[in-house]
Amino acid sequence: MNAPEFDIKGYLNEKKPFFTSLSDQIWEHPELHFQEKFAVGTMEEALTAEGFSVTKNVANLETAIMGSYGNGPTVIAFLGEYDALPYLSQEGGKAEYNPIEEGGAGHGCGHNLLGVGSFAAAVAAKAFVEKTNAPFTIRYYGCPAEENGSGKAHMVKQGVFDDVDLAISWHPNFFNSTMNLRSLANYAAVFKFKGRSAHAAAAPHLGRSALDAVELMNVGVNYLREHIIQDARVHYAVTHTGGTSPNVVQPYAEVTYLIRAPKKEQVVEIYNRIQKIASGAALMTETTFEEQFEGTASDLIPNETLAKVMQAQFETAEPLEFNDEELQFAGKIFETLDSESKAVAHSILTQEQKNQLGDKRLCNVITPLAPEAMLYGSTDVGDVSWVTPTVQCTTTCLVLGTPLHTWQVVSVGKTSIGHKGMLYAAEIMARTAISCMENPQVIEEAKDELKKRLNGQKYTSLIPTN
Repeated sequence: MNAPEFDIKGYLNEKKPFFTSLSDQIWEHPELHFQEKFAVGTMEEALTAEGFSVTKNVANLETAIMGSYGNGPTVIAFLGEYDALPYLSQEGGKAEYNPIEEGGAGHGCGHNLLGVGSFAAAVAAKAFVEKTNAPFTIRYYGCPAEENGSGKAHMVKQGVFDDVDLAISWHPNFFNSTMNLRSLANYAAVFKFKGRSAHAAAAPHLGRSALDAVELMNVGVNYLREHIIQDARVHYAVTHTGGTSPNVVQPYAEVTYLIRAPKKEQVVEIYNRIQKIASGAALMTETTFEEQFEGTASDLIPNETLAKVMQAQFETAEPLEFNDEELQFAGKIFETLDSESKAVAHSILTQEQKNQLGDKRLCNVITPLAPEAMLYGSTDVGDVSWVTPTVQCTTTCLVLGTPLHTWQVVSVGKTSIGHKGMLYAAEIMARTAISCMENPQVIEEAKDELKKRLNGQKYTSLIPTN
């Protein structure tokens, strides 16, 4: 059976109520990194219902799961995520900020759509294998903690992807594109300082302030910024100040650091310098400190061979269509964005695309395959891309210009706009997989490209052994 004979879009549309219900259920139960118990349980039921054999606790992670179908020697994997973000609770389908729970979590990066969209693609690819008896194995990986903790990095370290021949994923966004991108590697750790409490007025000389150590460390790192490579990024958050009373010398304080750079070895170099700054801060304040690993991600290795295959699917698939009600709602959301976000929305579009869209705030045009570029963010998909050829796309699930990690993402994530984009992504991913199954030499070409890009480098994990 050839791909045109298998109506992928029609197949996905028949199962649309099932997929949208799954996505909405996960949206309604936002869970933070490594806490995605409802999401993984929901995905386990869905995988079983669709005839996948299920492996739980993948890589010894309670909220990681794998579904597999077929016994062919060539393995095609679809990567899903389902973790939410803190402090982004928001009522769905509303064009004004209205949290469901003050301080609660929300799917501000659209991972409810991401996880189910990849699952839908895996189901469609499985149906193709069933109908054609193609010698392939289809897998779905439910990957926890992309936002904080880098679940895929743990999974890669444990060899979960070693026998995978091709990995496919996507991400919700406000435009339709094949991601021909590199990304920044990162490393995150908490520095926990311990001092000695004392009465801040009566006996200040007896105290050793852990908060002073944190502040001095931050000052030192801020001076360091002038002396690291330009493409590096260093972020921090003070996560514990040691108390609320200024009349007490704070005996404990902590700060979390996230270091990014184009290459892992550059991240390590910067991190080593930050460790020295922490030691200096402890020395100046006569405190001590310990470190706690938080997460790490490798830089993303793009694959042009697969990117061209995926782009061809965009160019031959029917484009997204949005109705008047969806466009009106999108217009209201657009007005809640700041001027910079609105400007970014238009900067990524060509003049021809702008002319096509007019005043519409939902993008249904296809972005041409761009030259390889740097994504100044990080993703644990990067770790997967070091061990198997990997390709990703974005589709319109958000209003034009919407920044990720915002309440606007949460609001649209439980609407027909998000659902349409999710199923469109599933179609593009499934078509990409089927195209590779029908032309298996492409997979070998993608492997050869990855080998050339790595140029003898072997994957190494920055996750501590203990």
